[in-house]
Amino acid sequence: MKNISTVSKIFAFLALTASAIWIGSYLTSLLAVYQLFEGADLTLKQYITDENINGILFTLLPIIVTPFITFIVMIVSFILFIVFSKINLRQNGWLFIILIAVLITLPFEVYLMSIDYKIISILQNSTFDSNQVLLLLKERITKLSSFPLIIMLTYISFYYFIIFKPLTKVIEDK
Repeated sequence: MKNISTVSKIFAFLALTASAIWIGSYLTSLLAVYQLFEGADLTLKQYITDENINGILFTLLPIIVTPFITFIVMIVSFILFIVFSKINLRQNGWLFIILIAVLITLPFEVYLMSIDYKIISILQNSTFDSNQVLLLLKERITKLSSFPLIIMLTYISFYYFIIFKPLTKVIEDK
């Protein structure tokens, strides 16, 4: 593990940095979107009116774009790190666990990102239908319900694996 190339270290740094930014921006995005609605039926809060809904939704654009971009950077950097580092996953169980968790959660997050992409596309129009954006936001909340919280906690646990490196086999010289 100590003799990985400079390119691998760069990809590891990019993956860890993008991961930290993604976790923070993802949490911000979740909190901002959930603040629009109240109750299990996801009705808009009383302070949101037809006059201010477009401004509120347009304000959400950078809050949705940031986790979208950083997740892509994180995944690409992580995969390139795995490829270029040539680390033996059998000897580094912690990295294997991270890789498996990323591969398992990736399709679900890609599905949520497809909804985010639709929202981003609509919000970048100068004139957009706020009802369409609200329907997509509700769909994002209801389709996989608690998955965003699970994926965020999973990705936060990666830092534990990276720091303590459990399940690492030590090869003894004979």
